[in-house]
Amino acid sequence: MKTTLTAVALALAAFGAAAQTFPSKTITIVVPTAAGGGNDLMARTIAQKLGTLVGQSVIVENKAGANGAIASEYVARANPDGHTLMLGYIATHAMNPALQKLRYDPVTDFEPVGLVGYSATLMVANAAVPVKDVKELVAQLKAKPDRYVYATAGNGTAPHFAGELFKLNAGVQMTDVPYKGSAPALNDTLGGQTQFMFPSLFSALPHIKGGKLKALAVAGPKRSPLLPDVPTMKEAGVDGVEVQQWYGVFAPAKTPKDVVARLNKAINDVLNDKDVIKRMEDHGADVETSTPEQLGSLVKSELVKWKSVVAKAKIVAD
Repeated sequence: MKTTLTAVALALAAFGAAAQTFPSKTITIVVPTAAGGGNDLMARTIAQKLGTLVGQSVIVENKAGANGAIASEYVARANPDGHTLMLGYIATHAMNPALQKLRYDPVTDFEPVGLVGYSATLMVANAAVPVKDVKELVAQLKAKPDRYVYATAGNGTAPHFAGELFKLNAGVQMTDVPYKGSAPALNDTLGGQTQFMFPSLFSALPHIKGGKLKALAVAGPKRSPLLPDVPTMKEAGVDGVEVQQWYGVFAPAKTPKDVVARLNKAINDVLNDKDVIKRMEDHGADVETSTPEQLGSLVKSELVKWKSVVAKAKIVAD
């Protein structure tokens, strides 16, 4: 009995010591998409102020590919000491795992740290596409199903799911072109190689303001205050297309709870900074903080939701 109590005491002492020595080196936030996308912009917005708060440099590393699976597996297998984190989001922790079997588990292979925020999903078109609203687009797609193609950030991502839901609920056909991340998909939509996309408001807003993209609808339950004249998809005549993108910070499973708690507090403090809030809002993101437990519950509920959508829309992995 004495031996057991001693072992427990030593374990607790080591557990408490983790937070006292953390961080001991540079913290890396791994982003599962290419540079320039909404995830990347969000991570870089957080990184600088987080480094100041924890007293170490915080860098952002992009590991695009396989619809976020490369970055997710990398972080899941990283040393669980809190120095390697991931800005996960709806695709890496809900949609892609709901669609196909991966080499990581979005629940058991990670320690949730905390929510970062939400961003609406839009349906946007290249400015040169000759449609002014969703109604005109649906009419053209029904008349000429092969006329347009839309870009996605990869199979199993939010732009892909939103496009498939749109096709299902509008009763139209439109070919998807998968890219390795939202940034290259957005670049080709801007360049006219693809005509449409369903990006996050966070990544699309600057191009809408610049006149290079036109927003046709918000794929969500309400209009965005940043685009008050853009209707929801339901208002535009296509019901059932709601894809609200969320973002959260994750650490590898078995990261000490006190390290997770310190990271959660630091990230929440960053997200309560007025400059960070303004920058996020200027790009169309709604900041929202949470406890690790709340983020974990969100992941589990989202997995159930999107597995149901996969079955209903008959979405298949490439």
